[in-house]
Amino acid sequence: MVGRPSKYKPEFCELVIKCGEEGDTLASMAEACDVDRATINDWIEQHEEFSRAVSRGLQKAQAWWERQGRKATFGGTEGFNATSFIFNMKNRFKDDWRDKVDHGHENPDGTPISFVTVYERRPGDAD
Repeated sequence: MVGRPSKYKPEFCELVIKCGEEGDTLASMAEACDVDRATINDWIEQHEEFSRAVSRGLQKAQAWWERQGRKATFGGTEGFNATSFIFNMKNRFKDDWRDKVDHGHENPDGTPISFVTVYERRPGDAD
């Protein structure tokens, strides 16, 4: 069984980079190419040049968003909502913006913390 011909075109590489320059997401890149996200993911696997272009586009998108935050931090954007911006960044760019929470149970030198349970009798406690 032969599948449909691919809609992939090398010019999509430039298109996804341009999307990134505007701060767009992978979904927006798929829309610009007039395909669904699954197709974009397939093309990333099948076309090395497209994979590099998407990676570059997503990097440009993150840079765009960070520039917007810097501008707003210094009063350059009216109506800026810092909470919304931070929430957006933490969810959109998890690798660079998430809060790191360490639930490790070790001492600063890396040795495990010893836990000791101490039961103490108080006056009036039953025997």
